[in-house]
Amino acid sequence: VLVSTLHELFRGERELFKGLYIEDKWNWDTKHPVIKISFGSGDFSTETGFSIRFNRILQDNSEEYGIDCSSGSNDAGDRFHYLVTRLYKKYGQKVVILIDEYDKPILDHITDRELARRNRDKLKSFYSTIKDMDEYIRFVLITGVSKFSRLDLFSGLNNLNDITIDPAFATLCGYTHEEVKSAFREHLKGVDLDKLKEWYNGYNYFGEPVYNPFDILLFLDKGKEYRPYWWSTGNPGFLIDLLKEQPRYLPDLENCMVDDLVLDAFDVDYIDIAALLWQTGYLTFKEKYQGIDGIEYRLCLPNKEIQISLNRLFIQYLTGLKAELRHGKRQVIHALLNADMDGFHNALRALFASIPYRNYANSIIQHYEGYYASVVYAYLASLGLKIIPEDVTNKGQVDMTVFAGDRVYVIEFKVDGPGSALLQIKGKGYHEKHLASGQIVYLVGIEFSSEEKNIVNFEWEKAYPKP
Repeated sequence: VLVSTLHELFRGERELFKGLYIEDKWNWDTKHPVIKISFGSGDFSTETGFSIRFNRILQDNSEEYGIDCSSGSNDAGDRFHYLVTRLYKKYGQKVVILIDEYDKPILDHITDRELARRNRDKLKSFYSTIKDMDEYIRFVLITGVSKFSRLDLFSGLNNLNDITIDPAFATLCGYTHEEVKSAFREHLKGVDLDKLKEWYNGYNYFGEPVYNPFDILLFLDKGKEYRPYWWSTGNPGFLIDLLKEQPRYLPDLENCMVDDLVLDAFDVDYIDIAALLWQTGYLTFKEKYQGIDGIEYRLCLPNKEIQISLNRLFIQYLTGLKAELRHGKRQVIHALLNADMDGFHNALRALFASIPYRNYANSIIQHYEGYYASVVYAYLASLGLKIIPEDVTNKGQVDMTVFAGDRVYVIEFKVDGPGSALLQIKGKGYHEKHLASGQIVYLVGIEFSSEEKNIVNFEWEKAYPKP
Protein backbone atom coordinates (compact mmCIF):
# COMPACT_ATOMS: atom_id res chain seq x y z
CA VAL A 1 0.00 0.00 0.00
CA LEU A 2 2.84 2.41 0.83
CA VAL A 3 4.59 1.73 -2.47
CA SER A 4 1.37 2.06 -4.47
CA THR A 5 0.51 5.32 -2.71
CA LEU A 6 3.89 6.85 -3.52
CA HIS A 7 3.58 5.57 -7.08
CA GLU A 8 0.37 7.53 -7.64
CA LEU A 9 1.57 10.63 -5.76
CA PHE A 10 4.71 11.06 -7.84
CA ARG A 11 2.73 10.44 -11.04
CA GLY A 12 0.48 13.34 -10.01
CA GLU A 13 -2.79 11.39 -9.89
CA ARG A 14 -4.65 14.03 -7.89
CA GLU A 15 -8.09 12.53 -8.52
CA LEU A 16 -7.17 9.55 -6.35
CA PHE A 17 -6.52 11.78 -3.34
CA LYS A 18 -9.46 14.18 -3.43
CA GLY A 19 -10.69 14.97 0.06
CA LEU A 20 -7.73 13.28 1.71
CA TYR A 21 -5.19 14.86 4.05
CA ILE A 22 -2.46 15.12 1.44
CA GLU A 23 -4.50 16.81 -1.29
CA ASP A 24 -3.45 20.38 -0.45
CA LYS A 25 0.05 19.42 0.70
CA TRP A 26 1.48 17.95 -2.52
CA ASN A 27 2.80 19.65 -5.65
CA TRP A 28 0.51 18.15 -8.30
CA ASP A 29 1.97 20.28 -11.10
CA THR A 30 5.20 18.26 -11.18
CA LYS A 31 4.78 14.73 -12.47
CA HIS A 32 7.61 12.21 -12.39
CA PRO A 33 8.07 8.99 -14.34
CA VAL A 34 7.98 6.13 -11.83
CA ILE A 35 9.72 2.76 -12.12
CA LYS A 36 8.03 0.21 -9.88
CA ILE A 37 9.90 -3.02 -9.19
CA SER A 38 8.50 -5.86 -7.10
CA PHE A 39 10.20 -9.15 -6.35
CA GLY A 40 7.09 -10.43 -4.60
CA SER A 41 6.47 -13.08 -7.24
CA GLY A 42 8.57 -15.13 -9.62
CA ASP A 43 10.84 -18.15 -9.57
CA PHE A 44 14.28 -17.27 -8.24
CA SER A 45 15.48 -20.83 -7.71
CA THR A 46 17.38 -20.96 -11.02
CA GLU A 47 19.45 -18.49 -13.00
CA THR A 48 17.00 -18.78 -15.89
CA GLY A 49 14.02 -18.07 -13.66
CA PHE A 50 15.82 -15.13 -12.10
CA SER A 51 16.63 -13.63 -15.52
CA ILE A 52 13.09 -14.14 -16.81
CA ARG A 53 11.56 -12.33 -13.84
CA PHE A 54 14.09 -9.50 -13.96
CA ASN A 55 13.55 -8.92 -17.66
CA ARG A 56 9.77 -9.11 -17.28
CA ILE A 57 9.86 -6.38 -14.64
CA LEU A 58 11.97 -4.10 -16.83
CA GLN A 59 9.86 -4.87 -19.90
CA ASP A 60 6.62 -3.98 -18.08
CA ASN A 61 8.03 -0.62 -16.96
CA SER A 62 9.44 0.09 -20.44
CA GLU A 63 6.15 -0.67 -22.20
CA GLU A 64 4.22 1.56 -19.79
CA TYR A 65 6.22 4.56 -21.01
CA GLY A 66 6.68 3.47 -24.62
CA ILE A 67 10.43 2.89 -24.39
CA ASP A 68 12.17 0.02 -26.17
CA CYS A 69 14.81 -1.59 -23.96
CA SER A 70 14.98 -4.87 -25.85
CA SER A 71 17.95 -4.01 -28.04
CA GLY A 72 21.54 -3.82 -26.85
CA SER A 73 22.78 -5.49 -23.69
CA ASN A 74 20.97 -8.42 -22.07
CA ASP A 75 22.36 -7.44 -18.67
CA ALA A 76 19.55 -6.35 -16.35
CA GLY A 77 21.66 -3.61 -14.79
CA ASP A 78 22.52 -2.12 -18.19
CA ARG A 79 18.89 -2.23 -19.29
CA PHE A 80 17.79 -0.61 -16.04
CA HIS A 81 20.34 2.19 -16.51
CA TYR A 82 19.14 2.70 -20.08
CA LEU A 83 15.49 2.87 -18.95
CA VAL A 84 16.20 5.49 -16.28
CA THR A 85 18.20 7.75 -18.58
CA ARG A 86 15.64 7.46 -21.41
CA LEU A 87 12.78 8.34 -19.06
CA TYR A 88 14.68 11.39 -17.83
CA LYS A 89 15.29 12.60 -21.39
CA LYS A 90 11.75 11.87 -22.56
CA TYR A 91 9.89 13.62 -19.73
CA GLY A 92 12.42 16.20 -18.57
CA GLN A 93 11.87 15.17 -14.96
CA LYS A 94 13.93 13.08 -12.60
CA VAL A 95 12.85 9.48 -12.17
CA VAL A 96 11.31 7.91 -9.05
CA ILE A 97 12.34 4.30 -8.29
CA LEU A 98 10.22 2.13 -5.98
CA ILE A 99 11.59 -1.32 -5.12
CA ASP A 100 9.30 -3.62 -3.13
CA GLU A 101 10.40 -6.86 -1.41
CA TYR A 102 13.99 -6.19 -2.44
CA ASP A 103 15.26 -9.21 -0.49
CA LYS A 104 12.69 -11.88 -1.33
CA PRO A 105 14.93 -13.71 -3.85
CA ILE A 106 17.39 -14.19 -0.97
CA LEU A 107 14.98 -14.93 1.88
CA ASP A 108 13.00 -17.48 -0.13
CA HIS A 109 16.14 -19.60 -0.25
CA ILE A 110 17.86 -18.57 2.97
CA THR A 111 18.47 -22.16 4.10
CA ASP A 112 20.17 -22.95 0.77
CA ARG A 113 23.26 -20.85 1.38
CA GLU A 114 24.77 -21.31 -2.08
CA LEU A 115 21.58 -20.26 -3.88
CA ALA A 116 20.98 -17.39 -1.46
CA ARG A 117 24.53 -16.10 -2.07
CA ARG A 118 24.07 -16.36 -5.83
CA ASN A 119 20.83 -14.39 -5.69
CA ARG A 120 22.42 -11.84 -3.36
CA ASP A 121 25.25 -11.26 -5.81
CA LYS A 122 22.82 -10.81 -8.70
CA LEU A 123 20.80 -8.28 -6.72
CA LYS A 124 23.95 -6.48 -5.62
CA SER A 125 25.02 -6.09 -9.23
CA PHE A 126 21.59 -4.72 -10.11
CA TYR A 127 21.34 -2.30 -7.19
CA SER A 128 24.86 -1.00 -7.81
CA THR A 129 23.64 0.68 -11.00
CA ILE A 130 21.60 3.14 -8.92
CA LYS A 131 24.70 4.77 -7.41
CA ASP A 132 25.83 6.12 -10.79
CA MET A 133 22.51 7.76 -11.65
CA ASP A 134 22.08 10.47 -9.01
CA GLU A 135 21.60 13.17 -11.63
CA TYR A 136 18.60 11.32 -13.08
CA ILE A 137 16.87 10.24 -9.86
CA ARG A 138 14.40 12.22 -7.74
CA PHE A 139 13.59 9.61 -5.08
CA VAL A 140 14.27 5.95 -4.27
CA LEU A 141 12.33 3.77 -1.81
CA ILE A 142 13.54 0.26 -1.05
CA THR A 143 11.35 -1.97 1.13
CA GLY A 144 11.80 -5.51 2.34
CA VAL A 145 11.80 -7.78 5.34
CA SER A 146 15.46 -8.14 6.23
CA LYS A 147 18.19 -5.64 6.87
CA PHE A 148 21.15 -6.75 4.80
CA SER A 149 24.19 -4.60 5.37
CA ARG A 150 25.13 -2.02 2.78
CA LEU A 151 28.41 -3.79 2.31
CA ASP A 152 26.58 -6.97 1.30
CA LEU A 153 23.90 -5.58 -0.97
CA PHE A 154 24.12 -1.82 -1.36
CA SER A 155 27.83 -1.22 -1.69
CA GLY A 156 28.39 2.34 -2.85
CA LEU A 157 24.90 3.62 -2.05
CA ASN A 158 26.12 5.88 0.73
CA ASN A 159 23.17 8.25 0.51
CA LEU A 160 20.57 5.69 1.57
CA ASN A 161 18.69 6.73 4.70
CA ASP A 162 17.54 3.72 6.73
CA ILE A 163 14.22 4.74 8.34
CA THR A 164 13.34 1.31 9.76
CA ILE A 165 13.51 2.39 13.41
CA ASP A 166 13.45 6.15 12.93
CA PRO A 167 10.80 7.49 15.39
CA ALA A 168 9.71 10.05 12.79
CA PHE A 169 8.39 7.15 10.67
CA ALA A 170 7.17 4.95 13.54
CA THR A 171 3.56 4.80 12.36
CA LEU A 172 4.19 4.89 8.61
CA CYS A 173 3.20 1.29 7.84
CA GLY A 174 0.64 0.55 10.55
CA TYR A 175 -2.60 1.84 12.02
CA THR A 176 -2.54 3.64 15.35
CA HIS A 177 -5.35 2.94 17.81
CA GLU A 178 -6.92 6.33 17.14
CA GLU A 179 -6.75 5.77 13.39
CA VAL A 180 -8.53 2.44 13.76
CA LYS A 181 -11.25 3.98 15.92
CA SER A 182 -11.85 6.93 13.59
CA ALA A 183 -11.45 5.28 10.17
CA PHE A 184 -13.42 2.12 10.99
CA ARG A 185 -15.94 3.56 13.45
CA GLU A 186 -18.97 2.19 11.61
CA HIS A 187 -17.42 -1.27 11.32
CA LEU A 188 -16.36 -1.61 14.96
CA LYS A 189 -19.79 -1.78 16.56
CA GLY A 190 -19.82 -4.54 19.15
CA VAL A 191 -16.04 -5.00 19.03
CA ASP A 192 -14.11 -5.12 22.30
CA LEU A 193 -11.35 -2.61 21.49
CA ASP A 194 -9.12 -3.80 24.32
CA LYS A 195 -9.26 -7.35 22.97
CA LEU A 196 -8.64 -6.08 19.43
CA LYS A 197 -5.55 -4.26 20.66
CA GLU A 198 -4.36 -7.32 22.57
CA TRP A 199 -4.60 -9.46 19.44
CA TYR A 200 -3.29 -7.20 16.67
CA ASN A 201 -1.59 -4.10 18.09
CA GLY A 202 1.85 -3.89 19.65
CA TYR A 203 4.33 -3.22 16.84
CA ASN A 204 6.67 -0.62 18.27
CA TYR A 205 9.23 1.50 16.43
CA PHE A 206 9.79 4.01 19.24
CA GLY A 207 6.66 5.99 18.54
CA GLU A 208 3.02 5.09 19.10
CA PRO A 209 2.51 1.31 18.76
CA VAL A 210 0.61 0.24 15.67
CA TYR A 211 -1.73 -2.46 14.42
CA ASN A 212 -0.96 -4.79 11.55
CA PRO A 213 -3.25 -3.38 8.80
CA PHE A 214 -3.65 -6.80 7.18
CA ASP A 215 -5.11 -8.21 10.38
CA ILE A 216 -7.52 -5.33 10.93
CA LEU A 217 -8.91 -5.45 7.40
CA LEU A 218 -9.43 -9.22 7.45
CA PHE A 219 -10.83 -9.15 10.99
CA LEU A 220 -13.54 -6.76 9.83
CA ASP A 221 -14.12 -8.66 6.59
CA LYS A 222 -14.30 -12.15 8.13
CA GLY A 223 -17.04 -11.70 10.69
CA LYS A 224 -14.91 -10.05 13.40
CA GLU A 225 -13.42 -13.35 14.49
CA TYR A 226 -10.06 -13.40 16.26
CA ARG A 227 -7.79 -15.45 14.04
CA PRO A 228 -4.11 -15.31 13.02
CA TYR A 229 -4.83 -13.71 9.63
CA TRP A 230 -1.38 -12.30 8.94
CA TRP A 231 0.47 -15.32 10.29
CA SER A 232 -1.51 -17.58 7.95
CA THR A 233 -0.15 -15.75 4.89
CA GLY A 234 3.47 -16.62 5.65
CA ASN A 235 5.60 -19.72 5.67
CA PRO A 236 7.81 -19.47 8.76
CA GLY A 237 9.24 -22.96 8.36
CA PHE A 238 12.67 -21.39 7.79
CA LEU A 239 12.64 -20.46 11.49
CA ILE A 240 12.74 -24.12 12.42
CA ASP A 241 15.70 -24.67 10.11
CA LEU A 242 17.50 -21.82 11.86
CA LEU A 243 16.59 -23.16 15.30
CA LYS A 244 18.25 -26.43 14.35
CA GLU A 245 21.39 -24.49 13.45
CA GLN A 246 21.19 -22.15 16.45
CA PRO A 247 19.54 -23.95 19.40
CA ARG A 248 18.08 -21.33 21.72
CA TYR A 249 16.38 -21.30 25.09
CA LEU A 250 13.00 -20.23 23.75
CA PRO A 251 11.87 -18.08 26.69
CA ASP A 252 14.96 -15.95 26.04
CA LEU A 253 13.68 -15.01 22.60
CA GLU A 254 10.65 -13.22 24.03
CA ASN A 255 12.76 -11.12 26.33
CA CYS A 256 16.15 -10.94 24.64
CA MET A 257 18.60 -8.06 24.49
CA VAL A 258 20.26 -7.08 21.22
CA ASP A 259 22.33 -4.18 19.96
CA ASP A 260 22.79 -2.44 16.63
CA LEU A 261 25.55 -4.84 15.65
CA VAL A 262 23.14 -7.78 15.89
CA LEU A 263 20.33 -6.01 14.05
CA ASP A 264 22.62 -4.72 11.31
CA ALA A 265 24.76 -7.83 10.83
CA PHE A 266 22.29 -9.74 8.68
CA ASP A 267 24.28 -11.88 6.28
CA VAL A 268 23.52 -14.92 4.17
CA ASP A 269 26.32 -16.87 5.86
CA TYR A 270 25.16 -16.10 9.40
CA ILE A 271 21.70 -15.00 10.44
CA ASP A 272 21.01 -14.35 14.10
CA ILE A 273 17.60 -15.84 14.81
CA ALA A 274 16.56 -13.02 17.18
CA ALA A 275 17.38 -10.43 14.51
CA LEU A 276 15.45 -12.41 11.91
CA LEU A 277 12.41 -12.76 14.20
CA TRP A 278 12.41 -8.98 14.62
CA GLN A 279 12.85 -8.26 10.93
CA THR A 280 10.08 -10.66 9.92
CA GLY A 281 7.58 -9.16 12.37
CA TYR A 282 7.54 -11.93 14.98
CA LEU A 283 9.32 -9.79 17.57
CA THR A 284 9.18 -6.06 18.16
CA PHE A 285 10.90 -3.49 20.36
CA LYS A 286 9.95 -3.22 24.01
CA GLU A 287 12.61 -0.89 25.37
CA LYS A 288 15.73 0.99 24.31
CA TYR A 289 18.75 1.61 26.53
CA GLN A 290 21.90 3.66 26.25
CA GLY A 291 24.60 1.10 26.99
CA ILE A 292 28.27 1.68 27.69
CA ASP A 293 29.27 0.98 24.09
CA GLY A 294 26.08 1.92 22.24
CA ILE A 295 22.32 1.48 22.07
CA GLU A 296 20.76 -1.76 23.30
CA TYR A 297 17.23 -3.00 22.73
CA ARG A 298 14.93 -5.40 24.53
CA LEU A 299 12.69 -7.37 22.17
CA CYS A 300 9.29 -8.90 22.89
CA LEU A 301 6.32 -10.52 21.18
CA PRO A 302 4.03 -7.84 19.72
CA ASN A 303 0.61 -9.34 20.39
CA LYS A 304 -1.49 -12.42 21.05
CA GLU A 305 -1.68 -13.45 17.38
CA ILE A 306 2.10 -13.87 17.25
CA GLN A 307 2.38 -15.32 20.76
CA ILE A 308 -0.05 -18.13 19.99
CA SER A 309 1.04 -18.83 16.42
CA LEU A 310 4.80 -18.66 16.93
CA ASN A 311 4.68 -20.86 20.01
CA ARG A 312 2.49 -23.41 18.26
CA LEU A 313 5.24 -23.66 15.69
CA PHE A 314 7.87 -23.96 18.42
CA ILE A 315 6.03 -26.57 20.47
CA GLN A 316 5.52 -28.73 17.39
CA TYR A 317 9.23 -28.45 16.66
CA LEU A 318 10.23 -29.30 20.23
CA THR A 319 7.87 -32.24 20.69
CA GLY A 320 7.06 -33.55 17.22
CA LEU A 321 3.38 -33.40 18.25
CA LYS A 322 0.44 -31.77 16.50
CA ALA A 323 -3.01 -33.27 17.08
CA GLU A 324 -2.03 -34.43 20.57
CA LEU A 325 -1.41 -30.83 21.64
CA ARG A 326 -4.97 -29.79 20.86
CA HIS A 327 -6.53 -32.52 22.98
CA GLY A 328 -5.11 -31.30 26.29
CA LYS A 329 -5.33 -27.53 25.94
CA ARG A 330 -8.77 -27.13 27.52
CA GLN A 331 -7.68 -29.26 30.46
CA VAL A 332 -4.63 -27.06 31.05
CA ILE A 333 -6.52 -23.77 30.79
CA HIS A 334 -9.32 -25.04 33.05
CA ALA A 335 -6.78 -26.28 35.58
CA LEU A 336 -4.93 -22.97 35.76
CA LEU A 337 -8.07 -20.84 35.89
CA ASN A 338 -9.37 -22.94 38.78
CA ALA A 339 -6.09 -23.75 40.56
CA ASP A 340 -6.59 -27.44 39.88
CA MET A 341 -2.98 -28.37 40.56
CA ASP A 342 -3.51 -32.09 40.05
CA GLY A 343 -5.05 -31.35 36.66
CA PHE A 344 -2.12 -29.09 35.72
CA HIS A 345 0.38 -31.72 36.84
CA ASN A 346 -1.37 -34.50 34.92
CA ALA A 347 -1.64 -32.40 31.75
CA LEU A 348 2.09 -31.66 31.75
CA ARG A 349 2.99 -35.28 32.43
CA ALA A 350 0.76 -36.35 29.54
CA LEU A 351 2.47 -33.79 27.30
CA PHE A 352 5.97 -35.10 28.00
CA ALA A 353 4.81 -38.71 27.86
CA SER A 354 3.54 -38.09 24.32
CA ILE A 355 6.88 -36.87 22.98
CA PRO A 356 8.27 -39.58 20.67
CA TYR A 357 11.47 -41.32 21.71
CA ARG A 358 13.12 -40.27 18.43
CA ASN A 359 13.16 -36.67 19.69
CA TYR A 360 15.70 -37.74 22.32
CA ALA A 361 17.63 -40.31 20.28
CA ASN A 362 21.32 -39.45 19.81
CA SER A 363 20.77 -36.31 21.85
CA ILE A 364 21.54 -35.02 25.32
CA ILE A 365 18.76 -32.43 25.45
CA GLN A 366 16.95 -34.39 28.17
CA HIS A 367 19.75 -33.47 30.58
CA TYR A 368 19.16 -29.73 30.24
CA GLU A 369 16.66 -27.71 32.21
CA GLY A 370 16.32 -25.31 29.28
CA TYR A 371 14.71 -27.99 27.11
CA TYR A 372 11.93 -28.78 29.58
CA ALA A 373 11.38 -25.10 30.36
CA SER A 374 11.18 -24.33 26.63
CA VAL A 375 8.56 -27.05 26.10
CA VAL A 376 6.38 -25.84 28.99
CA TYR A 377 6.81 -22.21 27.97
CA ALA A 378 5.96 -22.78 24.30
CA TYR A 379 2.99 -24.98 25.21
CA LEU A 380 1.43 -22.51 27.67
CA ALA A 381 2.20 -19.51 25.45
CA SER A 382 0.55 -21.27 22.49
CA LEU A 383 -2.65 -21.36 24.56
CA GLY A 384 -2.69 -17.57 24.78
CA LEU A 385 -1.79 -17.35 28.46
CA LYS A 386 0.18 -14.35 29.68
CA ILE A 387 3.67 -15.48 30.62
CA ILE A 388 6.75 -13.68 31.89
CA PRO A 389 9.80 -15.85 31.20
CA GLU A 390 12.73 -15.42 33.56
CA ASP A 391 10.71 -13.03 35.71
CA VAL A 392 13.16 -10.69 37.44
CA THR A 393 12.86 -9.86 41.14
CA ASN A 394 15.16 -8.00 43.51
CA LYS A 395 16.48 -11.39 44.65
CA GLY A 396 17.12 -12.97 41.27
CA GLN A 397 14.89 -14.38 38.57
CA VAL A 398 12.40 -17.20 38.53
CA ASP A 399 12.09 -19.42 35.45
CA MET A 400 8.51 -18.51 34.62
CA THR A 401 5.47 -16.61 35.89
CA VAL A 402 2.09 -17.55 34.42
CA PHE A 403 -1.08 -15.47 34.74
CA ALA A 404 -4.52 -17.09 34.44
CA GLY A 405 -7.57 -15.08 35.45
CA ASP A 406 -7.03 -13.85 39.00
CA ARG A 407 -4.26 -16.37 39.68
CA VAL A 408 -0.49 -16.09 39.39
CA TYR A 409 1.78 -19.14 39.16
CA VAL A 410 5.45 -18.66 40.02
CA ILE A 411 7.25 -21.67 38.51
CA GLU A 412 10.79 -22.99 38.89
CA PHE A 413 12.23 -25.98 37.01
CA LYS A 414 14.99 -28.42 37.93
CA VAL A 415 16.47 -31.52 36.30
CA ASP A 416 17.73 -34.37 38.49
CA GLY A 417 17.56 -32.15 41.56
CA PRO A 418 15.03 -33.65 43.99
CA GLY A 419 13.29 -31.26 46.35
CA SER A 420 15.10 -28.12 45.21
CA ALA A 421 12.73 -26.22 42.89
CA LEU A 422 10.04 -25.21 45.39
CA LEU A 423 12.64 -24.55 48.08
CA GLN A 424 14.44 -22.15 45.76
CA ILE A 425 11.28 -20.10 45.14
CA LYS A 426 10.57 -19.85 48.85
CA GLY A 427 14.16 -19.24 49.83
CA LYS A 428 14.68 -16.49 47.28
CA GLY A 429 11.21 -14.98 47.74
CA TYR A 430 10.61 -14.86 43.99
CA HIS A 431 6.85 -14.67 44.57
CA GLU A 432 6.80 -11.76 47.00
CA LYS A 433 6.45 -9.01 44.42
CA HIS A 434 3.07 -10.45 43.38
CA LEU A 435 1.57 -10.64 46.88
CA ALA A 436 0.27 -7.07 46.82
CA SER A 437 -1.32 -7.42 43.37
CA GLY A 438 -4.67 -8.62 44.67
CA GLN A 439 -4.24 -11.89 42.78
CA ILE A 440 -3.95 -15.34 44.30
CA VAL A 441 -0.33 -16.50 44.14
CA TYR A 442 0.87 -20.09 43.86
CA LEU A 443 4.42 -21.40 44.05
CA VAL A 444 5.13 -24.38 41.79
CA GLY A 445 8.31 -26.44 41.76
CA ILE A 446 8.61 -28.88 38.85
CA GLU A 447 11.44 -31.41 38.71
CA PHE A 448 12.32 -33.63 35.77
CA SER A 449 14.30 -36.83 35.46
CA SER A 450 16.66 -37.03 32.50
CA GLU A 451 16.27 -40.80 32.61
CA GLU A 452 12.46 -40.84 32.62
CA LYS A 453 12.23 -37.69 30.48
CA ASN A 454 9.23 -36.57 32.48
CA ILE A 455 8.12 -34.93 35.71
CA VAL A 456 9.11 -36.88 38.80
CA ASN A 457 8.29 -34.30 41.45
CA PHE A 458 5.56 -31.66 41.36
CA GLU A 459 5.23 -29.54 44.51
CA TRP A 460 3.15 -26.45 45.10
CA GLU A 461 2.02 -24.09 47.81
CA LYS A 462 -0.38 -21.22 48.01
CA ALA A 463 1.38 -18.04 49.07
CA TYR A 464 0.12 -15.61 51.68
CA PRO A 465 1.31 -12.11 52.57
CA LYS A 466 3.50 -11.97 55.63
CA PRO A 467 1.60 -10.81 58.71
